[in-house]
Amino acid sequence: MRSSPPGLSVIVITRDEERRIGSCLSSVDFADEVVVVDSGSTDRTVALARAAGARVTVRADWAGFGMQKNRALDLATGDWVLSIDADEEVSPELRESIRAALRAPRADAYWLRRRSCFADRPIRFGDWHGDRVLRLFRRGAARFTDDVVHERLDHDGPAPVLDGVLMHFTVDSPADAFEKARRYAEAGAPRVAARGRGGPVSAAVHAGWTFLRGYVLRAGFLDGRHGFLIAWCNAWGTWQRYRIAGRLRRGEISRNR
Repeated sequence: MRSSPPGLSVIVITRDEERRIGSCLSSVDFADEVVVVDSGSTDRTVALARAAGARVTVRADWAGFGMQKNRALDLATGDWVLSIDADEEVSPELRESIRAALRAPRADAYWLRRRSCFADRPIRFGDWHGDRVLRLFRRGAARFTDDVVHERLDHDGPAPVLDGVLMHFTVDSPADAFEKARRYAEAGAPRVAARGRGGPVSAAVHAGWTFLRGYVLRAGFLDGRHGFLIAWCNAWGTWQRYRIAGRLRRGEISRNR
């Protein structure tokens, strides 16, 4: 890795990401170190990450996104940490903003604007538009929550927003989108059930609102066919999450399935 502003570690968690991992790591080649924690890939992810100069650790005992990211965080040695996913890439403008922020820090953490893509097409409207994530932080100033899915970085204090965007190549096809929604629904259902929610009526209400919000209120229809697919997929995933939560509450299925 090339020299950079003081002590930047990039952390990435992976599983079967051979298609994206090369571009991801290439976009952060300005870091002092890259730490990859792999969850037991069966493809060339580990080999490609090592070839790109990353320090790779395999932890196949999956305990959720939050826990796995904290494992990667514990392996980082830099003064600052940038957490990105294997399907994300740092844009050139964001790269320069990160370097400038580390040269003259204004805070202990920073928000990054994220632009999501459907099959490599940037999405301009709907629920995927206007996304931002807290990902750059001084090591020791923040830690990920231990949520199985939809983890967040727990940080107290001001956090400015950096210029530039984090590109997010989230899905490659409609089939990929629905499969991802299914996995997230199953992972998120126990948390919904723990709040005493779920069931067919709740599922229908929340799914309907999800579609209305993304497709109409946030103008997802302006993204054409992709906007409709995203709104429909998000609604379907919400319906699944609340439906499964209802079954968990009624004891029809195990919480550890």
